[in-house]
Amino acid sequence: MSEGGDIALSVSVGDQTGFDTALQESIAAAVASGIFAEDGSLWGEDARDEASKRLGWTDAVERSRPLVAEIESLREELRLRGVDRIVLCGMGGSSLAPEVICAAHGVDLVVLDSSHPSMVRSALTDLDRTAVVVSSKSGGTVETDSQRRIFEQAFRDASIDPASRVIVVTDPGSPLEELAIDNGYRVFRADPTVGGRYSALTAFGLVPSGLAGVPIGSLLDEAAAVRDRLAADTPGNPALRLGVLLGVAARERADKLVLADVYGEGFGEWAEQLVAESTGKDGTGILPVVVAAPSSPNFTPHTGDSVLVVSGEAERPDAPWSASIEGPLGARFLLWETAIVVAGRILGIDPFNQPDVESAKQAARDRLGGGTQAPSPVVSEDGIDVFGTSASSLSAAVDELFAQLTSEGYLAVQAYLDRWEHADFAQVRDHLAEHLGRPVTFGWGPRFLHSTGQYHKGGAPVGVFLQITDEPAEDLPIPGRDFTLGQFIASQAEGDASVLRDHDRPVLRLHLRDAEAGLERLRSLLA
Repeated sequence: MSEGGDIALSVSVGDQTGFDTALQESIAAAVASGIFAEDGSLWGEDARDEASKRLGWTDAVERSRPLVAEIESLREELRLRGVDRIVLCGMGGSSLAPEVICAAHGVDLVVLDSSHPSMVRSALTDLDRTAVVVSSKSGGTVETDSQRRIFEQAFRDASIDPASRVIVVTDPGSPLEELAIDNGYRVFRADPTVGGRYSALTAFGLVPSGLAGVPIGSLLDEAAAVRDRLAADTPGNPALRLGVLLGVAARERADKLVLADVYGEGFGEWAEQLVAESTGKDGTGILPVVVAAPSSPNFTPHTGDSVLVVSGEAERPDAPWSASIEGPLGARFLLWETAIVVAGRILGIDPFNQPDVESAKQAARDRLGGGTQAPSPVVSEDGIDVFGTSASSLSAAVDELFAQLTSEGYLAVQAYLDRWEHADFAQVRDHLAEHLGRPVTFGWGPRFLHSTGQYHKGGAPVGVFLQITDEPAEDLPIPGRDFTLGQFIASQAEGDASVLRDHDRPVLRLHLRDAEAGLERLRSLLA
């Protein structure tokens, strides 16, 4: 257990000497206090400029305090107008923290983080009692912009003024801020010194959560209670200990982080982006593998190249590298943000950039612009078109992909599907992990492009990728755009697959002409 306070951390280390040496070096270099003093030099000269502009999250608790009353006032104003359903349009750092915060407090929030036509269409209900939070740091996220356009049109069609229902969260000076001002929308300006994946305790995490009904002041109190401990250059600092554990383990090839959430709030989904996007670059990093429970495959039994971390009180298996973390949600947000930049320093990378994220976006834009030819399937079988294989059948294609999985590798399942309608398909992860005996991740497309997508292309080149797309039953036009949502999500899938192949990653794409029938076939094939 760690000393005092609201965070309890216990760790097991596979190399005690390596751990102790790195911990003492971090203390001697005043890393913890330097992080909270916003010292961008901690990650080397190449990272200094970027890091110096991205450490505002260390003071987010105080900077966000004035937001609480403003958000609560708006929530009451909406309630008096009969508006009690909040839809969040956002991707990555704009959506993952609010989803966890609301789940932890048992509060309803509709998180729309997809460009799939059926998922977007299903959110266009109960407009008479709906307000929409449009959340984008850059103000140019295409998924979020498309969702905004569709909701604006839906409100107008329902004789509702969008200005009375659309709330914007964005950085000052973004195109979205300018649009919001021109349209008379309520605007919350976020702190530009905080990157998206570190923004849980800023406007991006607090506005949608507070409007949905979470007592966000208490969330800030929880973080404030541990801030001084996390900034202390002492051996008992839980952020230093966790960061050193992750960094040293990854440096010694235990570079898969298997996360189990006992609290049941989906914390691993948020930590997944933080870990993958912060560390997965320059051919190194830490691959997060989110599992349902400590009894899940990849946690039990585990592989020797994994670190096992439990969020919540639970018994851990006997593993060379492992940790358990207990504490309130606000405190855990700040703990992990601090720990992961400590791990980045040990790995010698800049934890604040994401050099491989833009490549997939550009490839998608190229396909929308007609700059590339759509590929033809190699095999068509059981209503499933197969791309990226030399095999002559569906089952042989899957076997061919799995045969490329090495003893250090992992399988990433990427499902570009409606994650609400087909949520139970995620259970295939456990079946595959048990069958293959290697770490398996499951990501819903396109939302994983804003999180683990960075690691897939920039991290260790040991992944193999199973991409699943479908034919939407009904497409959805985007007002003011010359492409539809169906065309957009198809371009995202094809673009990401092409970039992965450019990085010499094996990719098998299975396109379901009928989603229900295709998924049944895949369950029987993959289980």
